[in-house]
Amino acid sequence: MTSDEKTSTAVALAEIAGKFDIMMASIETVKEKQEAIHEHVQQIRDAVYHPYKGLFARIRQIETWKSTYSRVTWITITALVGLTITAAYASIIS
Repeated sequence: MTSDEKTSTAVALAEIAGKFDIMMASIETVKEKQEAIHEHVQQIRDAVYHPYKGLFARIRQIETWKSTYSRVTWITITALVGLTITAAYASIIS
């Protein structure tokens, strides 16, 4: 191997090493971004699935409230209709 070949090989290796360092820095950046995204996804998952504060828990509470409110509404309407019919019947009979 001649001196020129050794020099060109050394230059090529230096270029490869520089590009390798750049590639490693890029991989490290991607890794950091991926960890940040993982944290955000974890927060979203907790916000949706948390058993007491999550979205599904809130929806369950709303559905329970709606069911109870609907039941109370029907009982009240039925009682009012019954009282109205009883009062009308009593006024007609007397």
